[in-house]
Amino acid sequence: VQLAESGGGKVQAGESLRLSCVASGNIFRIDSMAWYRQAPGEQRELVAKITGRETVDLADSVKGRFTISRAKTAVYLQMNSLKPEDTAVYYCNVDHYLPPANGLPQGRTDNYWGQGTQVTVSS
Repeated sequence: VQLAESGGGKVQAGESLRLSCVASGNIFRIDSMAWYRQAPGEQRELVAKITGRETVDLADSVKGRFTISRAKTAVYLQMNSLKPEDTAVYYCNVDHYLPPANGLPQGRTDNYWGQGTQVTVSS
């Protein structure tokens, strides 16, 4: 599974950006999809997550400003009212489920990361 992210860029505080992440390859079923971000010198943190049943979890710092949505093999992050503290590299992350194979009793879930897209917000 390959993940292609797009939509990052440089904006002024208060402006908006929409990030997209499209999965391709030998896909059976993508379950949870998420966006993480990592600012310089900081740990990577969860920004937003959406499950296969479209249950959404948002970080407190982005509630009311960011929205996550998805299609079968794509996930989007609408970012409004951007702040300088939103500046980071944003990474797409997905869980890909494979059904049982080779006589095994259970399927498995593999986790994939995108390459990251830079978001820079100036004051």
